[in-house]
Amino acid sequence: MSESPHPPKLLDQVRAALRRKHYALRTEEAYVGWIRRFILFHGTRHPRELGATEVSAFLTHLAVEREVAASTQNQALSALLFLYREVLLQPLREDLTITYAKRPTYLPTVLSREEARAVLAALSGTHHLMASLLYGSGLRLLECLRLRVKDLDFAQRQLIVRQGKGAKDRATLLPDQLHAALRTHIAHVQSIHQRDLREGFGEVELPFALERKLPNAARELGWQYLFPASQRSTDPRSGRYRYERSGSTVFSRCVSMIADRQGVLLSGLGASGSLGTDRVTAAQRLAFTRTQEQVRPC
Repeated sequence: MSESPHPPKLLDQVRAALRRKHYALRTEEAYVGWIRRFILFHGTRHPRELGATEVSAFLTHLAVEREVAASTQNQALSALLFLYREVLLQPLREDLTITYAKRPTYLPTVLSREEARAVLAALSGTHHLMASLLYGSGLRLLECLRLRVKDLDFAQRQLIVRQGKGAKDRATLLPDQLHAALRTHIAHVQSIHQRDLREGFGEVELPFALERKLPNAARELGWQYLFPASQRSTDPRSGRYRYERSGSTVFSRCVSMIADRQGVLLSGLGASGSLGTDRVTAAQRLAFTRTQEQVRPC
């Protein structure tokens, strides 16, 4: 009699559960990492043998000994709650006695129009276009990187953000000043896509079950990333060789360094800027414009 196959390992079960729930790859990597740290913290004991007391001890250790940020501790908590609820089917019913990390209060950095223009002027090419969208449309970084060609609606002068914060879609403005540059950029993306199709590639990842429902959509121009990576790579989930979205690390560092440098030169205060600053600045600019329109005399 042949032996029954071994059941999947715990972390493989976690990955499978996350993919069934359509969690993002970044979330999957983070959750698996926290669950692995939790197991090692308790001497590689199986989580089935552990409970609320051990979860509380690990999370308190993160706040007290490791001095992690509150958001980091919350992410670890979410990962462990998912493990016990969705994988082990043993929801933690006891109250967790956790020493929570302190959440600092701070005012966001807001660039003036002159500072924002100086930062944008120091960028070029695709980075300039991406930063202009962050500032002009009030996008988060990942929202910008996840844009598909079909998400831009030039006729309505808007773009659609898919699966944004809270897994919600929303429409936001598409500045008229960027239309020409975006059309030129899309033409460049199309030329790359056509070359890939001739070479037998040209696929991108599709959300949820669309790959089964629309098997040809992955090769259509509309589904291509607006800002694709510079070269093809192997999809870590499917193993297919295709283009992913552009990475965030190089762009983030480039914009942050320029914002820091321009902030010192412009204000003399050493105010630092980041990609989050662009979003806050855009929101402040839009609110100011609307206020001016409301108080404008007849």
